Amino acid sequence: MRGMSLEEKVGQLFVTYAYGPNADSPHPKNRTEFGVDTPAEVVRKYHLGGVIYFNWTDSFVNPKQVAALSNGLQRAAMSSGARLPLLISTDQEQGVVTRLGSPATLFPGSMALGATRDAELARQAAAITGRELRAVGINQNFAPDADVNVNPANPVIGVRSFSSDPSLVSQQVTAQVKGYQQGWLGQNVSATVKHFPGHGDTNQDSHYVLPEINHTPEQWAALDAPPFQAAIKAGVDSIMSAHIVTPKLDDSGEPATLSKKMLTDTLRGKLGYRGVIITDSLQMEAVRLKHPDAEIPVMALKAGVDVLLMPKNLDVAINAVLKAVRSGEISERRIDESLLRVLLLKLKRGALTHPLVDESKVDSIVGIPEHLATAQQVTDRTVTAVRNEANLLPLTAKPGKVLVTGWSTANALAPRLAARGVTPTVQVTGEKPAEATIAKAVAAAQGQDLVVVLTNRATTDAQQRELVKRLAATGKPIIGVAVRDPYDVAIEDARTWLTTYSTTAVSMESLTKVLFGEIAPSGKLPVSVPVVGNPAQTKYPFGFGLSW
Repeated sequence: MRGMSLEEKVGQLFVTYAYGPNADSPHPKNRTEFGVDTPAEVVRKYHLGGVIYFNWTDSFVNPKQVAALSNGLQRAAMSSGARLPLLISTDQEQGVVTRLGSPATLFPGSMALGATRDAELARQAAAITGRELRAVGINQNFAPDADVNVNPANPVIGVRSFSSDPSLVSQQVTAQVKGYQQGWLGQNVSATVKHFPGHGDTNQDSHYVLPEINHTPEQWAALDAPPFQAAIKAGVDSIMSAHIVTPKLDDSGEPATLSKKMLTDTLRGKLGYRGVIITDSLQMEAVRLKHPDAEIPVMALKAGVDVLLMPKNLDVAINAVLKAVRSGEISERRIDESLLRVLLLKLKRGALTHPLVDESKVDSIVGIPEHLATAQQVTDRTVTAVRNEANLLPLTAKPGKVLVTGWSTANALAPRLAARGVTPTVQVTGEKPAEATIAKAVAAAQGQDLVVVLTNRATTDAQQRELVKRLAATGKPIIGVAVRDPYDVAIEDARTWLTTYSTTAVSMESLTKVLFGEIAPSGKLPVSVPVVGNPAQTKYPFGFGLSW
């Protein structure tokens, strides 16, 4: 630290993306946003402490390409500025938030794991995910999600949460933190729990608006805080802040990301956290509504943040922090405090000592049969049956003609039915299906022996509910499958309902096994499911689940 310039110190506190699949390949968007051509030049220009990968930045083409990109960026960092290796991160929560896709090993996501009630399965999922991320040079994962999803209308968390029960969330979060962070130095990844102080009870998306959660201190302590306390006890490396306001916890009116009371007084003071605090993306509208972009990073540092993630304008953000230090608004000692935490994190996870990966070994780690088999075994424990009034399941006799309709996941389910000797008709209707699309699906149901309809957040989509209603009115046997939020199972029209919490291929395989009686459903609802249109009335309680 003594040998670093102020610019190098401040750069270590910033994480951003760069466009392109290779470290040295020019991309026009890099020139537009950063004034340089290649990802390596972005790293060198700003003395970055970290880089984050996304699919929309062309960072993920295939595992070997990701490994080469990571090595190239590390070499750029180690050959310039303070010569410090990078934290390379992504959001590999699994399920609905998955960045590194197949052939990597894919799991169904947090709420599906919550349905198993088995912490060891959560640990295994994290351990495999972490090992594969590290094999391609990613040494920090922004997972697991520690939010307690008590609001069925939550548009941004939902199945990213393990449960509506803080004890179950705490158990699973602990298991995943250990799964990510335990292991040989240089073979594990840094875990990040999110979104402090808890994003589970909102019906608004902080990507677009500033949500408000009105939990009292007592409610927060009982509901939202326990998973973060559990993660801290488990030794989590970093905690991500939420862009939400909590007026009964903090009267400043600022989102938690910019609140000294929430980050310094509560997270560091009351909860005793000593690790790295990182912001959620500073490009999200929730954190940009009240302040210009030049003020946000300075306010965040004053609030207690250590790492600033994806500011809207990196030049503006870095120069604002440099100006604040030079003017005395922020002391260099304050910068050093955050820098020390970042360096300790890099040391602890081997980012300093093991920054490069062996590109020749990627195929012997990522998506190997052993990992894929474990993913399927874990997923087989997740499917939850909540309704089987006509005793339709399991299918003891092979159905003749089957229609698979609804969400686009139908295309993933169909070949798994075909592998069992049933070649279905597929009629994808998707989100908010038009009347003509619904009519086409209903017409396709005529002459079928069985209809499987897949829904995705249908409780907030009247057209999907209309599809289920019209299919049920045909008199054909209907199996409803909620392939994301389990709240769809409260739709009355179908007399048979399952939920997979996930559209992943492993989930469709597990679903097929349940349909044909190859395995019995063993998942239990990790949330309570309200009556459609009446959130105060429970249709299926937490822990409910049928088997046979």
